[in-house]
Amino acid sequence: MATDRRIAHLDMDAFFASVELLSYPELKGKAVVVGGRNASVTTSDADGQHQFPTLSQYTGRGVVTTSTYEARALGVFSGMGLMKSAALAPDAILLPANFEAYRHYSRLFKAAVASVAPHIEDRGIDEIYIDLTEIQEKTEPLARRIKTAVFEATGLSCSIGISPNKLLSKICSDLEKPDGLTILQTDHIQHRIWPLAAKKINGIGPKANEKLAALNIHTIADLAAAPIDMLISHFGRSTGVWLNQVAQGIDDRPVVTSSEPKSISRETTFERDLHVKHDRAMLSEVLTNLCIRLSDDLQRKGYASRTIGIKLKFADFQVITRDITLPSDISQATHIRKAAGECLRRVPLLQRIRLIGVRAGSLSPISEEPVALRYEQVNLPF
Repeated sequence: MATDRRIAHLDMDAFFASVELLSYPELKGKAVVVGGRNASVTTSDADGQHQFPTLSQYTGRGVVTTSTYEARALGVFSGMGLMKSAALAPDAILLPANFEAYRHYSRLFKAAVASVAPHIEDRGIDEIYIDLTEIQEKTEPLARRIKTAVFEATGLSCSIGISPNKLLSKICSDLEKPDGLTILQTDHIQHRIWPLAAKKINGIGPKANEKLAALNIHTIADLAAAPIDMLISHFGRSTGVWLNQVAQGIDDRPVVTSSEPKSISRETTFERDLHVKHDRAMLSEVLTNLCIRLSDDLQRKGYASRTIGIKLKFADFQVITRDITLPSDISQATHIRKAAGECLRRVPLLQRIRLIGVRAGSLSPISEEPVALRYEQVNLPF
């Protein structure tokens, strides 16, 4: 593993919720949840004070888009059903999502970082990798200068992890949230990284974590001690070798400042398998949010798509994909959602759903998008 590199992972702290608190500073320090379609904020005529709905007032099958750290301390996390969240934190404030504002502040914080350290790999609306290797400045003051630039541009805090590679830096950026800074040297891996849960490694999802737990592998230290032959026998050669390497902190991936992607996708795995009929509203909202985020990814990267696809994983782990090729390139969320709906109605929905995803393929550099695309009006399953 190259140890002379300095790779940073910057993650905005509770980004969506933090953006909302800029508009409602009186909610700082409170449990706040963003999500749901029916949440609304009103202003009192008498004193001009905002009146906020709480989770206890919510009815429906919406999901949490994000939550403040105070709400997370009560057990409320993104992807959780709002009704379940209400049982855990009934007095938490519920705010509607405002993706236009989130995209605006995303552009601001990335421009601020680029003014200090220009070698950036964009990883989404609220996170980036930064290659600091060639900058002639000590690591800690450089990192603090980046954090200051982000705060001055946005009024928001971020957490940064710095190590010799992307794998370790992403883990480190989560260790001291919020407003954290963790600098990891290679000889600190056993002390700082190995005691963590194996699922803290980016790429070990719920299914892989379940298989590891069945093998009595719970921590990164357990994974590092596991014989590589055993990992290969249970996960296959490619994944088994990868698990062995990442447990040792090995990751030679470069920070990629520009690339030509073949496709862009977004997906989410549910806490529980969702029923197509009983959880229809929740499934619909999750699919819509995925389309919004995929649209943001496309527009941020400067692409439009001619092919939209969906991915479903059912309770028995069967995976089904469907896609549709459109007459024109698209990048707007409403168009992506309509195309995803067309794909969805071609899937026999006979089981509960474990995972749902949306993919944009056949990418081309973005141009002026048609004002509207017409689709047959159909009754979609969700």
